Order: sequence, then C-alpha cells, then structure tokens
Amino acid sequence: MNPVHAEHGWVYMNSAPDLQAVWPVLSDAVPRTLASARAMRQAVRMGQKIAIAGAGIGGLATAVLAARDGHEVTVFDQFDAPRPVGSGLVIQPVGLAVLDLIGAGANARDWSSPIRRMQGHEARRGRVALDVSYPKDAPGRGIHRASLFESLWRQARAEGLTVVTSARVTSAPQDGRCRRVLLEDGRDFGPFDLIIDASGAGSALSPLRSRPLRFGAVWGTVPWPEQTAFCRERLRQCYLGANHMIGILPIGQRPDDPQPIAAVFWSLPQDRIAEWQVAPVEAWKRQAERLWPQMAPFLQTIRTTADMTPARYSHGTLIRPHAPGLVHLGDAAHRASPQLGQGANMALLDALALVTALRSGPEDALADFAHIRRWHVWIYQTMSAFLTPLYQSDSRVLPLLRDRLLAPVSGLPVVRGMLTRLVAGDLIPPLSGLRLP
Repeated sequence: MNPVHAEHGWVYMNSAPDLQAVWPVLSDAVPRTLASARAMRQAVRMGQKIAIAGAGIGGLATAVLAARDGHEVTVFDQFDAPRPVGSGLVIQPVGLAVLDLIGAGANARDWSSPIRRMQGHEARRGRVALDVSYPKDAPGRGIHRASLFESLWRQARAEGLTVVTSARVTSAPQDGRCRRVLLEDGRDFGPFDLIIDASGAGSALSPLRSRPLRFGAVWGTVPWPEQTAFCRERLRQCYLGANHMIGILPIGQRPDDPQPIAAVFWSLPQDRIAEWQVAPVEAWKRQAERLWPQMAPFLQTIRTTADMTPARYSHGTLIRPHAPGLVHLGDAAHRASPQLGQGANMALLDALALVTALRSGPEDALADFAHIRRWHVWIYQTMSAFLTPLYQSDSRVLPLLRDRLLAPVSGLPVVRGMLTRLVAGDLIPPLSGLRLP
C-alpha cells in the first residue's frame, strides 16, 4: 500500500503523544523524559570526539542526542548553511517520541497537520484501493521538511554544536585507531574517534549500491485552497492502474508563515522525469485534472515544472552498517521506496539507537547499534519491496490484485489493525535487544 510518498513522507502521533505509552514500543530501557536523558550524561564513561557527515534529519537528531551525552560533536554539511531538501513527509508515532526526547516535538506538532486517515481510489470506477485509519489519540502528522528541519535545528543551536558548512565529505580514511574527514575542496579534519555517515542516498562514504527503482515522483508545495472539499486531516491518492498516481498530503505550515500548505505528488517513471521537466506544465495539469478533477484547486499555483521537485528512489540495505570507527545510518544504510512513509522515521530511530548503544562504551557500540535496528529495518525493507509494485509499476495484474483482493481484505479487523501498525512504524519493536551499561 502506498500511504504516502514519504521521503517526502509521513505519519506521527497527534497532540502531545504520551511518552509513557510510546516508550514500551521503543524500549523500556530508553530514557523517558528530556530531563532523564540529560541525567544520562553522567553514565557515559567517556565522551568521544565524533564527526557527523550530513545535517539532515538523522544527522541533526544524532548530533543533539550525542552532545547531550557528553560527546564532542562536529557536523559537516555540503550546503553553505544547513537547510532541508524536499517537500512533505509524515512522521510516525515512534518518530515523534524521538523528537520529544530531543525537545523538538512541540514545534513539530505546532507546524504539522494530523493525518487521521489515508485513502486511495482507482480513477475509472472510484473503487477503494487504500483505506487506513489511525486511532483517535495517535494519528500521523504531515509536515513540511523545512518545518521538521527547523524544529531539530533549534535544538542543535541550543547545544552549541560545531557546524562546518560548504563541506562535501568525500572520504574518511583511518588514522591509527581513529579516522579523519576529508572534504572535496581538500580540507582535512580530525582525528575523530567515530564518524557517523548521515549524508543520505548520495553518501560518498557508504558502500551501499542500491537498486534504482522504476518509478520516482515529482513533488510540489502549494497553499491549501479555500475551495476544496478535501479534509485537512487525510492523505488522499488517486490511481490509474499502477503507472499513474497523484496525491495530496496536508503538511501544516512553514515555521514563519501560518498559511496552511499541502504537498502535491505525481508518480512517473524515473527515465521520464527529465522529459517531464521540459514539457509544458499546463499539459500535465490538464492530464492530472482529467485523472482526478477534484485536484484542480491544488494545481492552480503551479506555474512551471520548476515548481515541482523530482525524487528518484532506490532500494537496498547494508548487511553490516559499520566499520571500525565508521557507522552509517538513515538512507546511507538503508533505502526504499517511500510507499510506507518511513524515511525520516527510520533516521530518527537510527539516531536514538546509535547514541543509546554508545553508552555501553566504544568497543561493542556499533555492533550493538546494528543489532538493535536489524529486524525493524529488515521487515520494513521487505514490506516496501513487496507493496511498492502494487502502486508503482507497469503491471496490469497487480493493480487488479490490489483493488479486488487486498483492498477488501484490508477491511477485516485483524488486517486493518496490522496495517495501522505497519504505517505507524511499530509492526515490530523498532529498537530490539536494547542493552544499557
């Protein structure tokens, strides 16, 4: 199922989720409040000198948590000033719990929209192809990537982290028992006890060679129109077979603007993205409106294809996401289609798992981190590989299977509950086998 293109993705926990209820999902051993997290600094045996490549969601979350545990943290980012890339996404309940631990949860709630239901229908007959609801007290939360970034960046600034900008990391060679950070412009930093690769799918440090997926998407951020019957608490999608899809995701507001906004996304083969970008945008808008007339108000402010950002997806997982003095997290360690809306959620969970593992001391920390996250990553990578072709492929058979078999079955109470937990990110415990010193 395709509950959202979420590397621009989605889902969280409505109004201040009760961490006491969420922590058992993460692990009873994880600190339950920001105050107790700060107290954990005293338990860290000795702070390490850590470099983090990438100031995205996973990189900033890791940096803040590590700094609060007493580590000396330096963040390297390729841009002249750290900034987000992308449009909308959804944070899962367990991801929001990590944001709460960091202190970013309140802003994330203020700047996001609750997503209480995800609905998709087939264009020709209106047949339901996707319908997943969340518990009233635990919806997802659609948010602009800039808003999520700002909520984390404020916490990073409060910690006084060292941030090196215009810094494209190209390698991390060993230097005795440590490693150094080498930049594209020739600058050399280090040595560091640990380098954390959070530089995303384009990482120069990761050995992951992922498989490009047939379909990608283009994304745009638009004002929420006054003349629409769409609910601002639902993700909506429309499909024509599996090779055409358009969707709308409420994503709250930008940090500096109360105007409600939405993310519009359009699926298309990756080898046709370049062709789409040079074609007249009005021709595409007419095609989209024929497919789903109710989308017309959302497309009015799109004046050119440059208003839409292309997204190319791949699939792959590092069997061993670490080497001596080097560890990969987020998209640098595991990549998948955004069909399950887990990208940012996975990065946040990776950050918490890694910093928690470091509390046991440097000797076994990286192996412990991989163990903590192994099964959760595996199940979501597997489910993404299975479900993606139902919504993004050239198959004529799979959409029929989706609409006539899987959609009706998903209405059964047991199956519906499993689907809710699947998209919420806790089909299995996100942090398994967690050990504290």
